[in-house]
Amino acid sequence: MTAPWPYPRAIAHRGGGSFAPENTLVAFATGARFGFKMAEFDAKLSADDVAFLLHDDTVDRTSNGHGAASEIPYDKIARLDAGSWFGERFSGERMPTLADVARTVRELGMLVNIEIKPSPGREAITGERIARDAAHLWDGCEPPLLSSFSETALDAARLAQPDLPRGLLFGRVPADWRERTERLRCLSVHAGHAALDARVVADVKSAGFSLMAYTVNDPVRARALLEWGVDAICTDRIDLIGPEL
Repeated sequence: MTAPWPYPRAIAHRGGGSFAPENTLVAFATGARFGFKMAEFDAKLSADDVAFLLHDDTVDRTSNGHGAASEIPYDKIARLDAGSWFGERFSGERMPTLADVARTVRELGMLVNIEIKPSPGREAITGERIARDAAHLWDGCEPPLLSSFSETALDAARLAQPDLPRGLLFGRVPADWRERTERLRCLSVHAGHAALDARVVADVKSAGFSLMAYTVNDPVRARALLEWGVDAICTDRIDLIGPEL
């Protein structure tokens, strides 16, 4: 059996959910302002292998820039406006480095779940680099929980920093989930909530794994998931699903 879920049960999605531009420093401040003690965010590598925050493969959706993140050095990424797309008052927000986030969440007293989001073809190096950076940046603090849909990236993270906790991400929990999760020595399964039911939750829990459901924005659905035994809820609606659930 694995250890009990050691983190808060409510997690702010991409820093501040629906109330700030995703994966920015102001997002973490927003999540903390709503009382959240843990936030999830996405990290990948720039062209020059700097770990920074971005969900997509390109910078187009969440900034005033264009192009594949893996082809842009971080000094250029740092100059992009990553806040105006969300709202004028967030103009000038940028895509922070993993080091920026480590300093910020330490000041805010927040724990983190780093979702490793490798650009295509960069799975192994992204998992390795983010794991090594995370171990260094959070040295002496509660370690971040690493997660990824990419088993290649998560395995590289495991090999680089085996002591960092890991969670394997699924949209829908597949039939061979246990074999894959055990191979990666994971603490938890992270699953899209829409495909979860009581039987799947019971299977995961009875096997000794923790289970985090994403992205849950309806309090009624959150309550049902918790009653089934889900350990944690990741949400955009940090106003409706509070930190104490």
